[in-house]
Amino acid sequence: MLERAGLGDDGGGEILVPAEIIETIHFECMDSSGGQLGSDATLETLNALDFGKINPVSGPVYIEGAKPGDALKVTLRKFIPSGIGWTANIPGFGLLADQFTDPALHVWSYDTNSMVPALYGPGGRVPLKPFAGTIGVAPAEPGTHSVVPPRRVGGNMDIRDLTAGVTLYLPVEVDGALFSIGDTHAAQGDGEVCGTAIESQMNVEATIELVKDAKLQTPRFTTTEPVTRHLDGAGYEVTTGIGPDLMTGARESVMRMIDLLGAEHGMSAVDAYLLCSVCGDLRISEIVDQPNWVVSFYFPRIVFA
Repeated sequence: MLERAGLGDDGGGEILVPAEIIETIHFECMDSSGGQLGSDATLETLNALDFGKINPVSGPVYIEGAKPGDALKVTLRKFIPSGIGWTANIPGFGLLADQFTDPALHVWSYDTNSMVPALYGPGGRVPLKPFAGTIGVAPAEPGTHSVVPPRRVGGNMDIRDLTAGVTLYLPVEVDGALFSIGDTHAAQGDGEVCGTAIESQMNVEATIELVKDAKLQTPRFTTTEPVTRHLDGAGYEVTTGIGPDLMTGARESVMRMIDLLGAEHGMSAVDAYLLCSVCGDLRISEIVDQPNWVVSFYFPRIVFA
């Protein structure tokens, strides 16, 4: 059975899903700007962003019979993309916010039928892999909670592998679970280092099931295929950060990749920073040989192949 869900932040848009029925729901999601940044967006548009509208989600869906200690099993069936997206450096936001203090914006256009890699400047093409950046249920703590930080019940996790075919399990902490989804992306690297991915409006179809007494502490998910094959074809360039602090190592590995992309491809630092955010991957390569740890940044060579 297919239901339809849109934005439900007015308190009157809940959809009831009986526990004994498995429901597939069509969610009409917005991009993380709440529709403020479209195909004609400029730096002026970016500077005028209303942050009160940032990161809207579609829902909540009330699951009848869901109780604290249960889990939701969410199977992501389909992403229906719009073909338009954006990536931005927003002052004060991102891994290297202290170094990139000026706003920057790149508007993307991509083919929703072929989903071929999207053009980025002269010669660069980014492979696409749609997913939902924000997906989760309500936390047990009373009050109003920002949608920006992730929590143990999910939320704005920005896990780029939550794509079509993946099954996600979310711990339930309140009656009815109150499931929501949004912040859809056309592509992102692990780490989303500049703070934004290819932010793109798209609709999502997901099947929701209730797992009783799961006692899940934090989200977990199952993939059915390799997660990097769309990027692996031409190998990677890899830079590292080595030292006693993981955050410093992460920053240094990204800074060195930005320098490398500038030297090898003539890119400006901010263009390289945005590009790293949508297709490069931060990885902890070593965390046992104290006192120093290794963080690596993997940039897929296929972007410039």
